[in-house]
Amino acid sequence: MPSAFFVVRATVTDPAKRAAFDQWYHSEHLPDAVKAFGAERAWRSWSVSDPSVHVASYQFTDQAALDRAMSCGDMERLVADFNRDWPGVTRTREVFVLAEEFSAT
Repeated sequence: MPSAFFVVRATVTDPAKRAAFDQWYHSEHLPDAVKAFGAERAWRSWSVSDPSVHVASYQFTDQAALDRAMSCGDMERLVADFNRDWPGVTRTREVFVLAEEFSAT
């Protein structure tokens, strides 16, 4: 079974809020989400093309594991926490399944 990925894209339009958003995501949200979801690993990125765009990616062993994580009660709590702490920051969520992996080594 191929790996599955849950990707959350957030847009932080106010540049003055990005450092606080980064700190909150690093110290609170990402560790909490990884634990709640049971994700294998997670990482975050800021877009170079559009500095207001932040992407968090969570990796799961397969789509069944991701589906279980999304149906847990913690998902609603995590969304509510985000909305409480970052009102006005819009988000989209997507699910991906690995189609192919290639390494140059």
